[in-house]
Amino acid sequence: MSLPETMTAIGYEAPGGPDVLVPVTRPVPAPGPGEILVRLAAAGVNRPDVLQRQGGYPPPKGASDIPGLEIAGTVVAQGPGAGRFALGATVVGLVAGGGYAEYAVVHESNALPVPAGLDLVAAAGIPETFFTVWSNVFDRAGLKPGETFMVHGGTSGIGTTAIQLAKAFGATVIATAGSAAKCQVCRDLGADLAVDYREQDFVTAAKDFTGGRGVDVILDMVGGDYIDKNHEAAAVEGRIVQIAFLKGPKATVNFTRLMLKRLVHTGSTLRAREVPFKAAIAGALEAKVWPLIEAGTVRVVMDSTFPLAEAAAAHARMETNAHIGKIVLTV
Repeated sequence: MSLPETMTAIGYEAPGGPDVLVPVTRPVPAPGPGEILVRLAAAGVNRPDVLQRQGGYPPPKGASDIPGLEIAGTVVAQGPGAGRFALGATVVGLVAGGGYAEYAVVHESNALPVPAGLDLVAAAGIPETFFTVWSNVFDRAGLKPGETFMVHGGTSGIGTTAIQLAKAFGATVIATAGSAAKCQVCRDLGADLAVDYREQDFVTAAKDFTGGRGVDVILDMVGGDYIDKNHEAAAVEGRIVQIAFLKGPKATVNFTRLMLKRLVHTGSTLRAREVPFKAAIAGALEAKVWPLIEAGTVRVVMDSTFPLAEAAAAHARMETNAHIGKIVLTV
């Protein structure tokens, strides 16, 4: 397959606002051992991309400095030892960088076939959110059928995914969101209770809903004063998983609750984790979640799409916090 030597990607010379993102010309990357080269149809936009652009989340050592953590497209070359996907196969992939481009490399174990019936644009919205939710909610927090689960930011890419997966695997779901309209979206996706945090205290709402018992698992990307509130909202033996700090990483916390309730407050980041760790998540998703997507039980909630060259507009859209579901760049 004949490939060009250069490609269009999105880069920036210095950290700043969305407008620093501009099209640049870069060499087409060559796949290394176990890697595949993908000609992109689309790339997902995520909060870590925004943080990277602002200078707060540099790529891990060895990763591309091009933003973008999730891709969908067609396999056009194979590195040494790669053979899981044939040339011409359509895949989604989780990358540590390089997604905002016409071509990207991904280790074949961190790629998955596009679920049947899903177009490549929607498929690009799967990897970062689904890998993150599965790893944190089901592997790290061990959410079980019959437990109560709460996610903050219920209409974000993470939130819409978490609501659907928790519900599909038998949990009772509480979601928080910032308007009545967004709360309705959460309910439409399966949330048993949606709390407008601008109008109601989510701790009180969660305790009332559970008869005073509290919530078994909480997925939080807000931080700040939510940290102490999560401890208050959690049930005895509750598990809280921290994946971001939109309100900052510092808080005043009454740790007595941690002891008396025997809580677990953990957290993780995914981007810098090793290839085998991500491969294990990919295997679990293909076995347990892909059938749900193909059956229509779980779907990718799409907010908007932007051409690759308009990545700045996509970031501006994300920073409004008005989006519901995934923002995707088309290539």
